[in-house]
Amino acid sequence: MPELRKDPVVDRWVIIATERGQRPYDFNPEQVTAGTGFCPFCEGNENKTPPEVWAIRSSGSAPNSPGWQIRVIPNKFPALAIEGELNRQGLGMFDMMNGVGAHEIIVESPDHGWKVSDASESKLFDIFRSYRERITDLQKDTRFRYCMVFRNYGAAAGASLAHPHSQLIALAITPKRVKEELHSAKEWYHEKERCIFCDVIRQELVMGDRVVLDNEHFVVLSPFAARFPFELAIYPKRHCHDFTLMGDDERRSLAGTLRETLKRIAVTLQDPPYNYILHTCPNTTHGTGPTRVNYWLTLEHDFHWHLEIVPRLTRIAGFEWGTGFYINPVAPENSTRFLREAELE
Repeated sequence: MPELRKDPVVDRWVIIATERGQRPYDFNPEQVTAGTGFCPFCEGNENKTPPEVWAIRSSGSAPNSPGWQIRVIPNKFPALAIEGELNRQGLGMFDMMNGVGAHEIIVESPDHGWKVSDASESKLFDIFRSYRERITDLQKDTRFRYCMVFRNYGAAAGASLAHPHSQLIALAITPKRVKEELHSAKEWYHEKERCIFCDVIRQELVMGDRVVLDNEHFVVLSPFAARFPFELAIYPKRHCHDFTLMGDDERRSLAGTLRETLKRIAVTLQDPPYNYILHTCPNTTHGTGPTRVNYWLTLEHDFHWHLEIVPRLTRIAGFEWGTGFYINPVAPENSTRFLREAELE
């Protein structure tokens, strides 16, 4: 019989359609290929992109030239514009503001066919360093409340270019999904004086049937109320609200954890398209008045950063759009079992 399950963090119900009993080979994911056409992100094409804002380079190499390992550039077609003032205003009952923000591309490797699942820990360590450096720099701008880091892998996941890259968008508002997490975390902490995410981690480690990976610093879970088949979340075991505060040992551990997690997904599901999204705290350290998210007074204690991974195996249709419910045809316990049993080289 199908089950209704509630996500304790965002107060959302999902339908686990257990009678469908789908297995990994029942899905037919789009096969991700590197592509053979012109690519502006490839080494040697630096003049085809906006000038870099940050990079890891070989000694002696000049900015905006070959010799880089990781390169951060403004998006040539940004969703938001870096210049200008917010100019918040009301239009009768409607609120609006200028589309001010930052939109950057983290080009993760000069190798067009490079994959996270095959990466070295040192390479991923440096990619996480690029995230930290760019978030920290953009948070100095008092117009920005939130920095969203995400990765789209494959056309079905929204990637318009096959070259390996992540994106960072700095926003003048805190996204609705993040606000839901912040609100639930605050309410839980006020009632219990504990972090709701830490409680989830402890509960899942005791139960064990949705733990995909468990190491010294991180745990990978298939959420109890997963919206999508093989959806996963990576949580640091040490309570911390801010991704940028992660230590070097934790960053190395996260590198290995993410690589193994994506490798298990690739082996189990034939290298499907996926999105991963970093959930970290809003920008609370700069600015005053409406530009500062100062109403999350317990943020350091109640929020817990994490990385969400969603393989793109199913489509959202009318029922989901109309109700806000999600139908997941694979029970999280089964997803966990398939991923644990993946035979890695």
